Amino acid sequence: MFLVQYTGLNQLPFDPANNNEPLQFGSASGPLVTEGLIENGGESSKKRKRTNTPSADNSRTLNVDSTAMTLPMSDPTAWATAMNNLGMAPLGIAGQPILPDFDPALGMMTGIPPITPMMPGLGIVPPPIPPDMPVVKEIIHCKSCTLFPPNPNLPPPATRERPPGCKTVFVGGLPENGTEQIIVEVFEQCGEIIAIRKSKKNFCHIRFAEEYMVDKALYLSGYRIRLGSSTDKKDTGRLHVDFAQARDDLYEWECKQRMLAREERHRRRMEEERLRPPSPPPVVHYSDHECSIVAEKLKDDSKFSEAVQTLLTWIERGEVNRRSANNFYSMIQSANSHVRRLVNEKAAHEKDMEEAKEKFKQALSGILIQFEQIVAVYHSASKQKAWDHFTKAQRKNISVWCKQAEEIRNIHNDELMGIRREEEMEMSDDEIEETTETKETEESALVSQAEALKEENDSLRWQLDAYRNEVELLKQEQGKAHREDDPNKEQQLKLLQQALQGMQQHLLKVQEEYKKKEAELEKLKDDKLQVEKMLENLKEKESCASRLCASNQDSEYPLEKTMNSSPIKSEREALLVGIISTFLHVHPFGASIEYICSYLHRLDNKICTSDVECLMGRLQHTFKQEMTGVGASLEKRWKFCGFEGLKLT
Repeated sequence: MFLVQYTGLNQLPFDPANNNEPLQFGSASGPLVTEGLIENGGESSKKRKRTNTPSADNSRTLNVDSTAMTLPMSDPTAWATAMNNLGMAPLGIAGQPILPDFDPALGMMTGIPPITPMMPGLGIVPPPIPPDMPVVKEIIHCKSCTLFPPNPNLPPPATRERPPGCKTVFVGGLPENGTEQIIVEVFEQCGEIIAIRKSKKNFCHIRFAEEYMVDKALYLSGYRIRLGSSTDKKDTGRLHVDFAQARDDLYEWECKQRMLAREERHRRRMEEERLRPPSPPPVVHYSDHECSIVAEKLKDDSKFSEAVQTLLTWIERGEVNRRSANNFYSMIQSANSHVRRLVNEKAAHEKDMEEAKEKFKQALSGILIQFEQIVAVYHSASKQKAWDHFTKAQRKNISVWCKQAEEIRNIHNDELMGIRREEEMEMSDDEIEETTETKETEESALVSQAEALKEENDSLRWQLDAYRNEVELLKQEQGKAHREDDPNKEQQLKLLQQALQGMQQHLLKVQEEYKKKEAELEKLKDDKLQVEKMLENLKEKESCASRLCASNQDSEYPLEKTMNSSPIKSEREALLVGIISTFLHVHPFGASIEYICSYLHRLDNKICTSDVECLMGRLQHTFKQEMTGVGASLEKRWKFCGFEGLKLT
């Protein structure tokens, strides 16, 4: 029986990630895999020699030195199926094609995709396989071991969630006699192995160079491995391949993500800078030379907008002062001279628009006249005198043309009517606006006169204040000797005295308020001390009550009699009595049961109002209930009477 040795492929001599040229299989220029040497069973273990000599059709070959895979040729159908799955034309023992009309893009088995150069083992990312399409796994022959596929009817092996940037796989179910060399032999066809960490408990971790190699390794999950031809249990195992979480993979993935984020930020920044409008040129600072340049530009119509922006910036910066006021006034005056020019330009544009509207209306009316003439021709042709002489096809065309011409005429007629309506509306609006404008002009004239008077009054007042300030400064500089006789000095002194008196009165009021606050603080401190004393007394009472309870438990009488004889039945009720006593002592005029319970609910939400009222009713010497108020404001209030009840008991 003949054995055909099929040599697996090493990594391609080029980097698929950086090579943009498409792979070509079976062409005259693309790489071809040379046929394996046909040897008998005794010579299957010998090393084979391969040469890179070109074949008869000038095709190139690849150097492949990886592990040989043997497949018996006793079943030619299986050999044809395997070659078909690899996407190659099946070859016989002599090299002739078994199927002369073979299409590499089609598979011989229905529903099974042919293995293409993008499939595992060829160093390129495999394409995604649809989940509903079955994948047939076959026996894999290695140099030292054989991999048998799992049962296709069984569900696929379970895997954990893939960690980000995973390049490491966990491989379990290894044979006990399996070595690191066998692991490399099995998994190196999935891709470049960087590191292997083998354990003594029949599992290992394999780290690959790229992420897509992990997907190829997962393909071997579920395979049964057998070392050589041994059937010993230590030489067999079932592979379980799963994702593994490694810190190196996570670190590289995070570095890659950070690099991508930096590139994205840089790209966005460049895009924003590209789309950002250019900043306006900086405005020069004010000087006499720049002022003269801007004044000349203001007189030029082409440079007016630039000069006005500079003038506006100077005024907003506060460059106007007494020295430069005349220059600014002249520039403002030259800017004002452009108002008449702009109004004239607007009027000219409006005139041009009116002329264009008139021309459009005239042209549209001429078109409508011609449409009317055409429609009249159609109507005259459709009369019976001329209609009977036309054929059926000619009549149909004339009727269609007539309808089209009528539709177009109606559209243009509506457009012309719309233009006329707009003109009528504008005429009516102009009449209304004229009447309103006359009223508005009269009102605006009055308002403008009033505003002008106000502005003149304000300017005069500001000038007067400025003159007064200058006079006062001159007086201070001169330093007259008779300042004491100046009446303004006396008025200033009187004002200062009045201000001091007001400040003194304010200080006295503040001092009185401060004293009142101090008295209130002292009262609050006294109340706080009293409350603390009350709390200490209550604590002593609680301790006494606990001692009494302990003595009652140790006594010969049963617990039920003691509980029935005393008004306080539990330690919880004793605590409630102490808290209520403290609360009512702070409120000497008493408090309603709702007010007391609202305070207790802050401490415990489970306290019931009826239980509290029943407890206070049992302690007649500690709490008493009184009616306060008149008429509709009558209210029941509880008061603390423990000090009086102590004397009575």
